[in-house]
Amino acid sequence: MNAHTPAHLALPTSRQEVVDRARALRLVLAEDAIAIDAEGQDPTRNMRLIGEAGLHRINVPVEFGGLWDGPSFGAWRQVIETLAELSAADGSTGQCWVSTALVSREIFTSEGLARDTKEQLADELLQESRRFVASNAETGGTGRVVGRRVPGGLIVSGVKTFNTNSGGGGRDISCVSFALLGDDEQLETATRHHALIRLDDPALEAHHNWDNMGQRGTYSQTITYRDVFVPDGWHFPAHLADPYFFCAAMLLHAGLLQGIGEGALEAAVAFVRQLNRPSMPKFGTASNDPLMHRQLGELSTELAASRALMIAVADQLEAPGLSAKPEEMAIRGFRSKVASTRAGLDVTSRIHDLTGARSTSNTYRLDRFWRNARTFGSHDSVDAKNAFIGAFELDGTLPSVPDYIRI
Repeated sequence: MNAHTPAHLALPTSRQEVVDRARALRLVLAEDAIAIDAEGQDPTRNMRLIGEAGLHRINVPVEFGGLWDGPSFGAWRQVIETLAELSAADGSTGQCWVSTALVSREIFTSEGLARDTKEQLADELLQESRRFVASNAETGGTGRVVGRRVPGGLIVSGVKTFNTNSGGGGRDISCVSFALLGDDEQLETATRHHALIRLDDPALEAHHNWDNMGQRGTYSQTITYRDVFVPDGWHFPAHLADPYFFCAAMLLHAGLLQGIGEGALEAAVAFVRQLNRPSMPKFGTASNDPLMHRQLGELSTELAASRALMIAVADQLEAPGLSAKPEEMAIRGFRSKVASTRAGLDVTSRIHDLTGARSTSNTYRLDRFWRNARTFGSHDSVDAKNAFIGAFELDGTLPSVPDYIRI
C-alpha cells in the first residue's frame, strides 16, 4: 500500500488484517504530519485514507458487517495495535481515529438506540469513512448541556468545550452527552442521555478555537448546541458503564502514547542514518558510535517493554471473566497507561540527544513528537494513576475513582 493505492479497497477480512493495513499506511500518513502540526489542520486526507483502507471495520459489530465480536471491548487488542500504528505516523490522526472507535462502542452497545439507526451508522462507517466525535467535556463552559422532550424528538442546548475529531465537519456525527430534563425542569432529577447530531446542522456552532502546543490536528474545539432538534431514533439513554471500561480506556491512552514514542524513535533513526554523523569526531560515523548505539538500545528497550505490557493487558481484556475481576483489570490498565506514557515522554524528549542541533530545524519538526506526547500525557495525571495503583497494592481493593480521577 502506498500513496498511489486505489481508493476503496475491499474491506479487511480479519482483525489482524486491520492492524497490517494500518502498519502499511504509516509512511503514507506520516507525509502530512509536519503540515498537520505546523498549521493545526484537521488530518482530512489521513482520515479519508484510513476509511478507504477499511480500518473502521474493527469498530463495527459482526451483526452489522464488522469484525468486532464478543464483549463490549472485543477485538480491543487489535484496536490498540491499530491505534499505535496510526499514532506513530501522526499523533493527531491516531487520536481522531480512536475517538470514532470509542464512540462506536457506546453507540453499538446501547439497547436504547434504534436498530435501523445502528444499521445506517455501520454502513456510513464502512462505506463513507464517517467520523464520530465524543462530545462530553463541559469544564470551562456555561454549565450542563440539557435536553427537553418535544413532539417527535428532543431539543439539545448548551456548550461542550472539548470535541476531538470534529475538524472534518460535514455529515460527521457528534455523540453529545447531556442531562435530559423531566417535567419539573430540574437538573437534580435529570437523567443522562446521548444524542447523535450531524456537524453540518445549522443550529450547531463550531468555534474553531483549538490552538494547543501539541495534538494540534485533533481539532478539539468548542461546540455550542443552540436548541438543536434531534429526532426520535437518534438519541438514547446512557447505560451503566461496562465494568471493564477503565481498563479499556487506559489502554487507549497507552496505545496513543506508545505510538507517538515509537514514531519519534523511528524518525530519529531515519535522521541519524541519513546524516550518519557521530556524537564525537573520534567515532567517524554514527554507525561506529557506541554512545549512540547505547542510547538507541535503551530507548528501544523501554518502548518494547511498555508495548509488551500493553498487549498483554489487551489480550486479557478479550476474556475478562477468565483473567481477573474488573478491579484488577482496571489496575492493569492503569499500569499500562503509566508505562507507555513514561516511555513515550522519555523517548520523545531524548531524541535530540541522538539527532543533534541540526534536527531542531522546523524543516523536520521532530519536536512535534514531544509536544504531542506532552499534550496528551497531561490529559489526566500519571501521579494519580500511580497513587491509585499503590493504594490497590496496599489494600487489594479499588479505591473510590472520583477521589483520583475527574469523571
